[in-house]
Amino acid sequence: MTTLRKTRVGLEVLPLAVMVLLAAGCGTQRGGDTADAYRRSHPTPTAVSTLSTPADFPCPGESPEPTTPTAAGTPGSAVPPTDHYAENHGFRVPIPLHGQSRCDGLTAVGRVKSALEPLRRRHDFAPDSVRAALTGLGYSAGKVRAYQDGAAGVGFLIDIGVSPWCVEGTMSSDSTEAEAFGGYPDGTGCEPPSGGH
Repeated sequence: MTTLRKTRVGLEVLPLAVMVLLAAGCGTQRGGDTADAYRRSHPTPTAVSTLSTPADFPCPGESPEPTTPTAAGTPGSAVPPTDHYAENHGFRVPIPLHGQSRCDGLTAVGRVKSALEPLRRRHDFAPDSVRAALTGLGYSAGKVRAYQDGAAGVGFLIDIGVSPWCVEGTMSSDSTEAEAFGGYPDGTGCEPPSGGH
């Protein structure tokens, strides 16, 4: 019975002793010291390999002046938005083109504007005429959409399927506007997605 009583006392004291040791710790090193010591002995490389945006450069026929990025294309702003509208609707902002894709997009836009200019001068704003002009450039009829845009204009969207993926614009009696872009963040084609997160 003496052995049994000593064993019970030893088992009761053991958890208490472990708690005292854990609570006391070593007393000389704080929790963050290990990580700080590791960082000092293993500095972060200055050039970290990350995905980056290809460098933009002047495209043929473009002035060499640097272009300022638009607010939608600027990753991260120093001032957070006061509401979350921009954040919640970011899925509807087209993906901008950079590098050679941007130049290819500018070329596609130039071809589209040239093909539509004769229609604009004749004030032919019928969606069928615009679709015929764009398919005449070699774009697939199933990938070209033209629609009435207001009383005196027509809108169009071309799903090119390769870089640049999309060309979208409008034509009115005043001008023909077009832009090339790389689709949408949450979309799979050139149509804006209907919902986000």
